[in-house]
Amino acid sequence: MTTVTEAEALILAEKRDYGTERIAYEQALGRVLAEDLRADRDLPPYDRATVDGVALDSRGLTGQTAVFRMIGTQAAGDNPIPIKTNTECVEIMTGAALHESVNTVVRYEDLDIVDDTVQVKLNTFRYGHNIHKKGTDKRAGDIVVHAHQTISPEIVGIAATLGSTQILVKKVPRVCVLTTGDELVPPEEKPTPFQIRRSNGVTVAAVLKSYGIRPILIHMPDLYEEMEQILAHALENYDVILLTGGVSMGKFDFVPRALRILGVQKKFHKVRQRPGKPFCFGTFKNNALIFAFPGNPVSVFMCLHRYFIPWLRTSMGLPILQYHAVLQQHIHFSPSLQYFAQVQLATNTDGQLTANFIETNGSGDFSHLAETQAFIELPLERSDFHPGEVFRIWPYSLYL
Repeated sequence: MTTVTEAEALILAEKRDYGTERIAYEQALGRVLAEDLRADRDLPPYDRATVDGVALDSRGLTGQTAVFRMIGTQAAGDNPIPIKTNTECVEIMTGAALHESVNTVVRYEDLDIVDDTVQVKLNTFRYGHNIHKKGTDKRAGDIVVHAHQTISPEIVGIAATLGSTQILVKKVPRVCVLTTGDELVPPEEKPTPFQIRRSNGVTVAAVLKSYGIRPILIHMPDLYEEMEQILAHALENYDVILLTGGVSMGKFDFVPRALRILGVQKKFHKVRQRPGKPFCFGTFKNNALIFAFPGNPVSVFMCLHRYFIPWLRTSMGLPILQYHAVLQQHIHFSPSLQYFAQVQLATNTDGQLTANFIETNGSGDFSHLAETQAFIELPLERSDFHPGEVFRIWPYSLYL
């Protein structure tokens, strides 16, 4: 039986490069940036006020107080108003552009204003005070955002500021999510006493959405001929097939047979782990990959985050994220399998990430996924794991 380490290596050896494409910046959230974003002009593009107040020539600030005549009011976006002498000033709003004749901004809190007469109350101001100088953030042509990172909301905002309305991103694979099981009905239907609503496909699609992938979802009946037909179409038309259920030893677990007959090269079937032991992985002649997960919801969730997401990140040119946490309880697990336990994450007073083990009723018990945030990976060679020990974790919550 394949170990977790061996399974990971076999999967990562099949990384793919799907090329690049340009998309609108509004659609780029979660995608991987494939080019540097550069400033199209100096940032900021002009000297601007950082506070509301008055703009003046600092040479007029003498003694304990100084009096200026206000010659106009300027809002952000207005053309800069010049002053002719160092006894004049311009009322100015935050973000407004400054004329070259002014070099200091004094905030309202430090002023007494009566009609058009402005008295500065303090003498602590210096040349350039409260001004964000042109080009001090970036010069035109400078890199503002480096390539090879996930596009976050902040990067979307920066792209808009730079006028980068069409962004070069890494293409994501075409993914088909196949679910199996005649006992499963659509979520909107009322199940009979011996049926359950299907959720695996919905869950997988929700995870993939955060990576900019919108998969096709297809449910397959437990009929071999139909299953083989659907699998054949998926293998020919998609880059990745994520399949849930039908991979174990049951009478209606047709997936391994169908994959073999269709020509899928099996890399492994069954991993020394819990949950997710029946996990199967293979490749097809057109470079398509198939991740065939067991049908229990927690098994699907764990295998998706432990194997598929690292493969996806590697294929997109991103590093596999490494997180570790301090175990808070004793765990005994005697089977000769690598155990992935559900844990609640927290931070202790030393700033360490901690993992609180949550007891569950096996891989079919999905009820605790909402109150936990990660799987903690416990080494295969041991049966007892103690408080204070540090182990690798695989986070799955986006809302830590």
